[in-house]
Amino acid sequence: MTFIFSYNSPVGKWLGFVAAVWVQAISGNNYTFSNYSDALKSLMALTQLQLNNLSVAKDVGKAFGILAGLASDRLSTPVILLIGGVEGFIGYGVQWLVVSGTIRPLPYWIMCIFLCMGGNSTTWMNTAILVTCIRNFRKNRGPVTGILKGYVGLSTAIFTDICSALFASDPSTFLLLLAVVPFAVCLTAILFLREIPPSSTPAEEKEEVKYFGVINIIAVIIAIYLLAFDLSGTHGKIFSRIFAGILLVLLASPLAIPVHLMVKNFIRQNSLNLDVEGNNNNIAEPLLCSDETVTVTEEVEKKEVVIVEAANAVAVVEKKAPVIGEDHTIFEAMKTLDFWILFVSFLCGVGTGLTVMNNLGQMGLALGYVDVSIFVSLTSIWGFFGRIISGSVSEYFIKKAAMPRPIWNAASQILMAIGYILLAMAMPGSLYIGSSIVGICYGVRLAISVPAASELFGLKYYGLIYNVLILNLPLGSFLFSGLLAGLLYDAQATKTADGGNTCVGAHCYRLVFIVMSIACIVGFALDILLSIRTKNLYAKIYASRKAKKTSAVLS
Repeated sequence: MTFIFSYNSPVGKWLGFVAAVWVQAISGNNYTFSNYSDALKSLMALTQLQLNNLSVAKDVGKAFGILAGLASDRLSTPVILLIGGVEGFIGYGVQWLVVSGTIRPLPYWIMCIFLCMGGNSTTWMNTAILVTCIRNFRKNRGPVTGILKGYVGLSTAIFTDICSALFASDPSTFLLLLAVVPFAVCLTAILFLREIPPSSTPAEEKEEVKYFGVINIIAVIIAIYLLAFDLSGTHGKIFSRIFAGILLVLLASPLAIPVHLMVKNFIRQNSLNLDVEGNNNNIAEPLLCSDETVTVTEEVEKKEVVIVEAANAVAVVEKKAPVIGEDHTIFEAMKTLDFWILFVSFLCGVGTGLTVMNNLGQMGLALGYVDVSIFVSLTSIWGFFGRIISGSVSEYFIKKAAMPRPIWNAASQILMAIGYILLAMAMPGSLYIGSSIVGICYGVRLAISVPAASELFGLKYYGLIYNVLILNLPLGSFLFSGLLAGLLYDAQATKTADGGNTCVGAHCYRLVFIVMSIACIVGFALDILLSIRTKNLYAKIYASRKAKKTSAVLS
């Protein structure tokens, strides 16, 4: 008996999902800029505005994610993953060469190009993973998105903690990890991840929910493990290496699901073989005699003719614009008010959140913290909890009470506004609390908006619609980080001897936080409006699922 699996089998399906989890666990490199931004600023003698524009260049790479969206309907998942892995290897590899001193600092505009490449690489990875997995598990979009986006949130903490544990938070080594590890993981995922038919029975859906629960538990254990390491102070070399080893084992542990299915199939196959051997003397008789077969064949042919005629008649009818909940092309989606409400509210949440992540290094230094890596990790870990909890909770309330998914975005916007007010007050410990709140809300925003877009505009053209929505990342980075934070920081900063500048004190970012809290209140109002407008859609989803469940019970 061999353990060769088919991609369409449960073993192949879950091997693909585990590979997807691994890719997401290393594809949050866009959120790690604060870990090496100060090294770039010193090496290239940059002002804060110039440094922020470098981070904008990194985020502008996501604008070219439209290419990944277009490719998702034309290229296979392995090809898309390969493009992302190679592009990230080049983009972050060149940054490593500069920061490590292997080559001289490149001109500013060339550095912008390589940061842009690094940022764009994740759009290919995320598009391949999200589009494929949501199509493979379309009956459980919330949990799937929550898990995958949750691991993206954890990836920043995974990289940061492994680097600090093994390499003392060295910026050049950190960049080397960002170049090599995602490339290697993408090559591994190419072997297993394919688009396959989704579950077709309630029993299969129930089994999916069970296994998603297992992966959720593993993810929570990883998050708590990382949080404990961050909050437990400095560690010795031996302890740090043990920590890194255990972390790698935890990341590999979801493999237990396909291994369990493989063993289960092996036992079942052996039982079937024994049954066949015991009944090999039975004579098989035809279910239909020859006359009955001819009659059935004629009836089938007549039905096929009727179906073809009906299809031709439908084709003559002029195509109507799709309604919310049906498949939309990107142009059809952009003609709807709901798309733009989702787009702008998304901008208010992720644009402001990304600004905090890109500027955590300077925010920490302004408030007197020497090592800011703990804030990067806290944002990542709490972002994970926001993503993984909101995905499952929103799915639960759709199934139980037809609650519109965007209502959770509204709740996160209000909480995020409170977080910015705390950061503006700059009380003792406010950076710990504020960065954690921003992480949670940023995670909720990503985990909710992704499945909501698929429910509003369908899955057929989802790859492109998703990548148009995440244009908010470079747009928000430019507006809130590049312009707002950069200009206001430089207005408060003093010049340094090497031509750069620095600012120390709570006043450096206070006005930035106030403006961003106002943007979150605007986003809250838009999310409430979208929840009201989509109430009927989620009522239909609820009724449809309830009817299927009732039908399955009766049968």
